Amino acid sequence: MAAAAAASAAVAFLNFSSAGPRLPPISCSPSSGRFLTPSGLGFLASPESSRIRIFHLRPCRNLFLSRSGGGDGGVGSGNAGGGGGGGGEGADDGESSGKNRTEAICALTEIGRSLENIPADLAAAVEAGKIPGEIVLRFAELEKSPIFRWLLQFGGFKERLLADDLFLAKVAMECGVGIFTKTAAELERRRENFTKELDFVFADVVMAIIADFMLVWLPAPTVSLRPPLAINAGPIAKFFHNCPDNAFQVALAGTSYSLLQRIGAIVRNAVKLFLVGTSASLVGTGVTNLLINARKALDKDFAGEAEEVPLIETSVAYGVYMAVSSNLRYQIVAGVIEQRILEPFLHNQKLMLSALCFAVRTGNTFLGSLL
Repeated sequence: MAAAAAASAAVAFLNFSSAGPRLPPISCSPSSGRFLTPSGLGFLASPESSRIRIFHLRPCRNLFLSRSGGGDGGVGSGNAGGGGGGGGEGADDGESSGKNRTEAICALTEIGRSLENIPADLAAAVEAGKIPGEIVLRFAELEKSPIFRWLLQFGGFKERLLADDLFLAKVAMECGVGIFTKTAAELERRRENFTKELDFVFADVVMAIIADFMLVWLPAPTVSLRPPLAINAGPIAKFFHNCPDNAFQVALAGTSYSLLQRIGAIVRNAVKLFLVGTSASLVGTGVTNLLINARKALDKDFAGEAEEVPLIETSVAYGVYMAVSSNLRYQIVAGVIEQRILEPFLHNQKLMLSALCFAVRTGNTFLGSLL
């Protein structure tokens, strides 16, 4: 009994620092436990003491990792999920980065890959501890599809698909709903002249498709794989570089966003959507006016049926609408309703999740038509 007590006291005060004795390295392979005989721990117990049984947890996990991280998942806190981008600093960032790197390396081992045969930006993120093993496993799943494998070659699609594997489906939903609602609106507006003015209808529908695609693309949560900015970059550029793509998106473990950075995401997307909306309207309205003038030149009877649309006023008004109303609505849809409410409950039921996302986005489009 005295020998056992001495062994317990020695284990309690054992220092595992770099200067002290070390246990053998623990591999990623599964194991129920490790056994060391008293002779192997001569500094711990006498030869007649019983064996000491040491357990360790397996760091690799086959399933997608549960959502856990440096915060509670609320605005301004870190959490595992479909986030990205360099964020604020926390006391446990270094520990989380080390955990992320271990999980990611083990996930690569599990799928039979190495840092040398994955994309360079993904490998750099793994080595820096920016992404957990869940993202590596999602990348491997996406690569099984020829379409996704091709899209993963493009940085923007890669960042969005790694954060949300339904991103492409949401683009299709949004554009499909946009085509239907815009065509219905044109039919209601033109009535019996609908077939005679199909060229105008086509120009308006194309403009709507471009706007709908950007409204899904810009506010979508991402896993940031962007390299750091140059040292001589200005403070404004550095600030917006570290802002998330969606103001409400869940941050990955080891990453957190301040309230100011999340507000910055809204401001940055507002500027982009204003430019997109204004440009799309300039093109669409300009084409419509050209068609009206061409029709008037060929058909004298058409001169009194249609008037040119004010180009600048219409385009700026549409840009403001997208920057304010559309920006806020789509940030909330993607970052709050879909990522924080629907996905945690339905991440294993993709069909039901897709159906609810379709319903939410259709309702959002209808709400936008009323504003």
